[in-house]
This record gives sequence, C-alpha cells and structure tokens, in this order.
Amino acid sequence: QVQFVESGGGLVQPGGSLRLSCTGPEFIFSRELMGWYRQNAKKQLEWVATITDDGLTNYLDSVRGRFTISRDNAKNAMYLQMNGLKPEDTAKYYCDAKPPSRPVELAQGTQVTVSS
Repeated sequence: QVQFVESGGGLVQPGGSLRLSCTGPEFIFSRELMGWYRQNAKKQLEWVATITDDGLTNYLDSVRGRFTISRDNAKNAMYLQMNGLKPEDTAKYYCDAKPPSRPVELAQGTQVTVSS
C-alpha cells in the first residue's frame, strides 16, 4: 500500500495562511505529474494544484493567485502554500501523483478548516 504523510492542516480564520507538507515514496515522486487534491464535507473531490517534475504548475481557478505548489524531488516532498484562505477552502487535503496511486478512502490527508 502506497503511503504518504500529509501535514500542516488546522483551523484558521478567513484570510489566514497555512503551509501543507507531504512526503512519500521515491517511486511515486519520480512520476512526472503530482499535486494536491481535496475532499469537502459533501465528499466532492477536486484537484487544487498540480506540478510537473520540471516545475510547471496548474491551479484550480478558485485558488489561483492564493495557493502555491512546489516540490523537492530530492527529499520526496511536496508543499502547498495557502494564503487568503476562504471558508470554501475547508476540506481534507491529500497529496499524490496524478492520477492517484491509491483511493482516497485509504489516504490519510490533513484537515483544513477555515472559520471565524
């Protein structure tokens, strides 16, 4: 079973910031396309941001300009800097290759809650 460790989530007020971190197995981080996705309370899944192994990024329209994805292949690590957080960003956040290496039901994730 593929294991990732996501961390950095928490409770933050609207407008606040969080930095998510993720580490995982080398054979996954050698894949070209990786990213962060999230699942909200309605169980809706959406990709938030992706990054290629040479640093090309893409973002969900609703987070573009607020979130920044980065990766460090030497450390098998990936990050998501989230600024200007909004209540609609509340979700559980997961990192993985795209397409995902394991079903969300088996993923740990890290909870982000944006609320005043």
